[in-house]
Amino acid sequence: MADITQFQDRMLSLGLARVSEAAALASARLIGRGDEKAADQAAVDAMRNQLNLLDINGVVVIGEGERDEAPMLYIGEEVGSGEGPSVDIALDPLEGTTLTAMDMPNALAVIAMAPRGSMLHAPDVYMEKLAIGPGFKRGLVTLEMTPAERVSKLASAKGCSTEDITVCVLDRPRHEEMITEIRTTGAAIRLITDGDVAGIIHCAEADQTGIDMYMGSGGAPEGVLAAAALKCMGGQMYGKLLFRNDDERGRAKKAGISNFDRVYTRDDMVTEDVIFAATGVTDGSILAGIKREPGYLTAETILMRSKTGSVRRMIYRNPVN
Repeated sequence: MADITQFQDRMLSLGLARVSEAAALASARLIGRGDEKAADQAAVDAMRNQLNLLDINGVVVIGEGERDEAPMLYIGEEVGSGEGPSVDIALDPLEGTTLTAMDMPNALAVIAMAPRGSMLHAPDVYMEKLAIGPGFKRGLVTLEMTPAERVSKLASAKGCSTEDITVCVLDRPRHEEMITEIRTTGAAIRLITDGDVAGIIHCAEADQTGIDMYMGSGGAPEGVLAAAALKCMGGQMYGKLLFRNDDERGRAKKAGISNFDRVYTRDDMVTEDVIFAATGVTDGSILAGIKREPGYLTAETILMRSKTGSVRRMIYRNPVN
């Protein structure tokens, strides 16, 4: 008989899918309504309620913010029934609140779970990120390289021209110089307005998404979620925390980080086996969004386990009273 205090990823995975599905379905009624806060709150409430049905002794390590900033699913909050394995939880109940409010592509409900102490407690600061898909030698591209060098190295490894490479970048003024340099190589750029977890996941399925590489800075907590997904799907990721002031350095110290210059690999951010679930809220290149039918809401979820490398896609048809 299995020890219920051990991390049984196979047994917990379907429960995790239900958690992301609940968050996505709850936010569906607010798609295109222009109210980011209401959409996020609906997802948070639903995700927390579903999490507390799981037989886990869970702690939120990547969440909605620190306790004084978030009333629920805050960093350090205990979730689950309290019975079962001790686990770290990284979550974003609605990755793409603006995307949901504006009915734009690639809004997701996202959650990952791993044994206690195995996820980087990333503070709410920026992280410089770089990611490519599976099948390449370790260290093919690095954060120390210029953007143009990264494109050139990847094109050489793929046996193609730099003009055949597509790079995903978050559309922000801080990335203007990087975008200009990438374009000198002839590479294409796919700009995204929000949702860099989805942007990084795209790299793992380049044949389907057309995206070969992700680069740029975004939220550090989202970086850990993306690393969890790539640990399941394959691919390389590097991240370095970026600090704008002493307050942000203080947040890092509070999270147990002492080396402010460290470059984290995918496996530094998630050190043990992890399970990952994401449910589409709006239509995207990874998942279909919530579909309304007479009497039903239909959701699509991707469920992944790093231990086996399994990737499941599931359709959930939920009756609406």
